[in-house]
Amino acid sequence: MTVSTIDLPVTRDDRRIARYAAAAIALTLAEATLPSPLPGVKPGLANIIVLVVLVRHGWRDAAWVSLLRVLAGSLLVGQFLAPGFFLGLTGALASLAVLAVTARLPTRWFGPVTASVLAAFAHIGGQLVLARLWLVPHDGVFYLVPIFAASALVFGIVNGLIAAKLLKELP
Repeated sequence: MTVSTIDLPVTRDDRRIARYAAAAIALTLAEATLPSPLPGVKPGLANIIVLVVLVRHGWRDAAWVSLLRVLAGSLLVGQFLAPGFFLGLTGALASLAVLAVTARLPTRWFGPVTASVLAAFAHIGGQLVLARLWLVPHDGVFYLVPIFAASALVFGIVNGLIAAKLLKELP
């Protein structure tokens, strides 16, 4: 029996995305150790990396980093294919859709902070819709909107400010 292999060329872009994804995964793992006052309320530290990648390298690379982070992070935390994985994936896809739009807005008025806040709201919005449709078949889940919206606003601003500072200071 002959075993064949497929050699895939690894490009400079692949290595760059892998480095950013590794940083995002590390932040995801660090965040998983933080206590949360309410399930689902997390600072989204890995999104800082996604924002930096979005500004420096474009939406495609940011999407790769975000999706690799969700996949690898869920595997490492032990949540792969659990409800938390699907909630995280839905949030990531919703925020990536918003980031695709914000990446095309004039940077003079729409910077990393704006993108971060909008992506945070999209993330939590996607998660709440999935939770309502799949996990909690009752409109009572929407009573959590003010809490999640407040956390999205605060963490979106903080993460956006950190990303802006990193973009300004790092070569």
